[in-house]
Amino acid sequence: MSYYQIRGGRPLRGTVPVSGAKNSVLPILAATLLNGGKNVLHNCPDLRDVRSAIAILRYLGCRVRREGDTVTVDSSAVERWDVPHELMREMRSSVIFLGPILARCGRARLSLPGGCDIGPRPIDLHLQALQKLGVEIREEGGDIYCRAGDLRGTDVILSFPSVGATENTLLTATACGGSTRIINAAREPEIADLQEFLRKGGSEVAGGGESVIRVSGEMPRRDVEHTILPDRIEAATYLCACAACGGEITLTGAEPEHVGTVLQCLSEAGCTVRTAGRSVMLRAQERLSGLPIVRTMPYPGFPTDAQAPLMAAACTAEGTSVFLETIFENRYRHVPELARMGAKIRVSGRTALVTGGALHGARVRCTDLRGGAALVIAALAAEGESVVEDITHIDRGYERLAEKLTLLGADIRRTDGET
Repeated sequence: MSYYQIRGGRPLRGTVPVSGAKNSVLPILAATLLNGGKNVLHNCPDLRDVRSAIAILRYLGCRVRREGDTVTVDSSAVERWDVPHELMREMRSSVIFLGPILARCGRARLSLPGGCDIGPRPIDLHLQALQKLGVEIREEGGDIYCRAGDLRGTDVILSFPSVGATENTLLTATACGGSTRIINAAREPEIADLQEFLRKGGSEVAGGGESVIRVSGEMPRRDVEHTILPDRIEAATYLCACAACGGEITLTGAEPEHVGTVLQCLSEAGCTVRTAGRSVMLRAQERLSGLPIVRTMPYPGFPTDAQAPLMAAACTAEGTSVFLETIFENRYRHVPELARMGAKIRVSGRTALVTGGALHGARVRCTDLRGGAALVIAALAAEGESVVEDITHIDRGYERLAEKLTLLGADIRRTDGET
């Protein structure tokens, strides 16, 4: 079992670069199936989920090569239209391959995906949207069988602005005749990044980042070169770590607008924030102030993925903070582990009441990706030494986390093996 040993109580100071966005690179890797050509993707983070996506592409017949942070995908020879269970179970986002495989091959077979257990995340919205486009769907023994049938553009109205359903609908629509409108689409920056990739490939797409996305006609085959946007959740995590520990850090290669709600919360808690171009500076006072209600919402609201890191910072604040999780019902699984470190948190349904105070070192276990990041932040702020176990969850979404924190002055060591 891999784990971190962290000695807390040290302020963070220095500059750290923000990696490419996990939630952008995964759908774009899947989208490389569409053009049947050479795709050169820059700023690709080396994450466990990215490696899983590359494994799926190779299984399907693509030739994939990584050099530094550049991944090249040649999708000219796609040979398969199924993804086996052992590959699907590695990550929740694997369902994003459904739309591109359908669009490229006319049929697809996938098992239900894996990923973090943070509450029900049914893919019914994905399937309902694809059925509207003419996809025939059959479920059997935990597998989903899809056939393209007569794909025709139409209006697809999502009952909830699901990021994954928006992406799958958009990718399938590139194979539809006529025009498609995705109404109540997710507005996250990663959707706009996917749109930009598709445009470079020759697809007529407009509205990415807005509530209505329009797709016209079928996507031609064209080579693409694209740079993945910065990871706003990684940026939010380092900002919350500095807020919890004190000190002053600067993030480079960031998009300040994409973390606007997080910056607002940290400013309200007493931090000083400055932005300039693609950099963010945060200076934390000795102790944070309690936060008013932090309500997670679809973008441009406060991101659910940043809830756990901000909660860890709130555990050190003076006063009380309130969190309301509206996206996933089981996203407080990190709370019992924070309690081992002395955090005072009361959970009632989707609401968590956090009373700030001193934290102490403890042995804790990651329960999911963002909850694991929260435990690292709490350990950095705590007095004494902590051991954070089962950090393979963290590897899914953070590139060289210990190395980057060390650059900021943290005392953190990674060990791969038995505790």
